[in-house]
Amino acid sequence: MKKWIAIALTMFTVTTNAQKIESPDGVVQLTFEVKDSIPVYSVSYKNQPVLLKSKLGLEVDNGPSFTEGFGIKDFKVNHADEAWQPVLGEVKQIRNHYTELIVYLAQPAYQREIAIRFRLFNDGLGLRYEFPEQANLNYFVVKEEATEFALPGDAKAWWIPGDYDTQEYNYTTSKLSEVPRLFDKSYDGNASQTIAPGTLQTPLMMKTDNGFYLNFHEAALIDYPALHLSLDADRFVLTSHLTPDGQGKKGYIQTPFHTPWRTIIISKKAEDILASRLVLNLNEPTKYENTDWIKPVKYVGVWWEMIMGKSTWSYANINNVHLGKTDYSKLQTNGTHAANTNYVKKYIDFAAKHGLDGVLVEGWNEGWEDWFGKSKEYVFDFVTPYPDFDVKTLTNYAKAKNVQLIMHHETSSAATNYERHFDTAFAFMDKYGYKAVKTGYVGNIIPRGEHHYSQWMVQHYQRVIDKALQHKVMVNSHESVHLTGLHRTYPNWIAAEAARGTEYEAFGGNNPEHTTILPFTRLIGGPMDYTPGIFQTQLDYYFPGDKRFVQTTLTKQLALYVTMYSPLQMAADIIDNYERFPDAFQFIKDVAVDWDDTKILSAEPGDHVLIARKAKGKDEWFVGGITDEQARTLNIDFSFLPAGGNYEATIYEDGKNADYITNPQSYHIYKKKVTSKTKLVARLGRSGGVAISIRKI
Repeated sequence: MKKWIAIALTMFTVTTNAQKIESPDGVVQLTFEVKDSIPVYSVSYKNQPVLLKSKLGLEVDNGPSFTEGFGIKDFKVNHADEAWQPVLGEVKQIRNHYTELIVYLAQPAYQREIAIRFRLFNDGLGLRYEFPEQANLNYFVVKEEATEFALPGDAKAWWIPGDYDTQEYNYTTSKLSEVPRLFDKSYDGNASQTIAPGTLQTPLMMKTDNGFYLNFHEAALIDYPALHLSLDADRFVLTSHLTPDGQGKKGYIQTPFHTPWRTIIISKKAEDILASRLVLNLNEPTKYENTDWIKPVKYVGVWWEMIMGKSTWSYANINNVHLGKTDYSKLQTNGTHAANTNYVKKYIDFAAKHGLDGVLVEGWNEGWEDWFGKSKEYVFDFVTPYPDFDVKTLTNYAKAKNVQLIMHHETSSAATNYERHFDTAFAFMDKYGYKAVKTGYVGNIIPRGEHHYSQWMVQHYQRVIDKALQHKVMVNSHESVHLTGLHRTYPNWIAAEAARGTEYEAFGGNNPEHTTILPFTRLIGGPMDYTPGIFQTQLDYYFPGDKRFVQTTLTKQLALYVTMYSPLQMAADIIDNYERFPDAFQFIKDVAVDWDDTKILSAEPGDHVLIARKAKGKDEWFVGGITDEQARTLNIDFSFLPAGGNYEATIYEDGKNADYITNPQSYHIYKKKVTSKTKLVARLGRSGGVAISIRKI
């Protein structure tokens, strides 16, 4: 029975009784109540506590807070069970099945109302705040969000430090109680960096002492600052911490409005975390009327050799460029500029020969000589090529070979300059037939004082997607905000970097465990352009005495095409190295990048990942398995194959003596007849892998 309590001298009738709901399968339970006028909730899994009573609310900069003084005005329980198909994805169809509780809260002292919406899935929870339009609440500024996640005890976590400008860090594995001691050792330098002491970034992956795997993140980040989590390591309580702007404000809100979802994925199995579609389901369906132009892309590019220092983005050896005034035609080239017409033709030829879709070219446009670290606003105009880059000739050459050129827009983090050039930049892409663009945001944001993850920049990334939609262009954003499932709503946001990718192998290295953690963290929010496929892993091949090396075996680089989901996949190495190892390169040629089905065969964050995927529209499967710095044996069960079918598997495995330090290019390839009853034992070297291509006989 609902109990109503009248509050004197107000227009509101409120109640404080608890409301409880269960997930559709009854496994996850949520309890909400107003306790001492403060909204709190708790979560359990099969009646075992996952989150203890945790406070909810927001603090306001220009008015009374939304953290206390509440009563329940009303509530509503809804149920949903539907299926939808992603434009591009890991599975052909996704079930969206949840129980929903909407609690309407009244704050009598200020004659205000808000609602908190909970959606409880079989594998977790999403919650958000909703602010209806009302007389006493039309505009306010968020000082901080006060959403708590109170854990029952200490937990093992895979984490990177809170930073308002970058996620490009190796992960630290520790107990939550150990984070304060390790925090200052958990990060290295970056082109733009603003550490938020005592906070951790999302997605945040944990494993509790009683065997629960928990993943904390957000979904549908629109018009709001990105989420971090402040840690109270003594009480094991995480609290929302939003990215500020240059004035220290968090969010400027006009009602009606709702926040992004705060998400918790819960399971007793690590594999279920990777299989979860909870974050995607909390995003809105796409409103695009036509998505036929949004297609998966496998590409090569003029990039890796510049990253490792073999060639340059810049055309000339100068350091004082005035864009539009500096006459490059009168300058002598530095001799190391890779984005030149003849060299790019070689990449187009290679892509055409091997059936790849596209070629990315960085460093094609004027301005690269004079910008890094200078907070210089007008660096690029996004339409003026260097003298040795003939856009028209290359466009026609690529078109004749059925290869698409991929545009590169490095903004130098001058977001205002990029927006001023939107129309001309995208018109240029229309003119020359570019259908995809890689955007970049290296350096500190302009407008100065903003951060990569502040509300204004979140709005900016959305404006880029909207502008790209007008021109039917797909976007791959680098140095952008973490993804939150928005590729469901905006499927032309085809991929992003937003984490420490392969380029860091040339800068200082990614730990061998890095790619066994990223599927549990960064990829929870959406596809990552990790840029795998480096075959020449030891850089002393180019620079005698150079100690840098990519910390994987060659076979692990193949497996990443399966374990690191993206419908945009780069064969990132210099093409000469693929010509040196044509039998291994065959897997990159064959592997799909869009999928009908995905099976998580085995996984443990920081240890290993083993995944099987079915190619879109084909009776072909691909398997990828990777390990950390420990050599490992993986038992592969082929029961994911249809019963009764006969298949041929091509297995790419580490050689007997393969090792990411001493013998990274040792591999063995063989074929084997397989069925759904086949079991295979694969031995992986240190930081090694196994990749399997399976076709029906």
